[in-house]
Amino acid sequence: MRIWVDADACPAVIKDILYRVAERLELALTLVANQTLRVPPSRFIRSVQVPSGADVADREIVRLLNAGDLVVTGDIPLASDVLKKGGYALNPRGDFYTEDNIAQQLTMRAFLEELRGGGVDTGGPAPFSQGDRQNFANQLDRHLHKHGKPKN
Repeated sequence: MRIWVDADACPAVIKDILYRVAERLELALTLVANQTLRVPPSRFIRSVQVPSGADVADREIVRLLNAGDLVVTGDIPLASDVLKKGGYALNPRGDFYTEDNIAQQLTMRAFLEELRGGGVDTGGPAPFSQGDRQNFANQLDRHLHKHGKPKN
């Protein structure tokens, strides 16, 4: 299993958790972004820079991932594509996208985009919290114990 990160909008604290996990469990971790990323020197961690443009990083992740891989993203359309390809998608707040919830999330996203297009201020997501960080770490740990090959 490989972990892919939609890294352009991923909080630094989540990247740090992923760096530690990749080293500890010797898991391949790839961050994909349209900007240069500094990653720790490691044989398990790498970054891929893609050209600028809408959804270029998303398309690269989908192209490269294999069934069973984990993708960390807050991008709902990317998460949908990951699920279609047999991967797992986890957002930085620790919520998994699933076949049961992805259609509803895509619908809500489209609805909010329509409202914003009409000039309605829909606000933004709540600030990233310590609870979000902890929820992400817990969900990642559970997933890796269930689907990965953790080392004791």
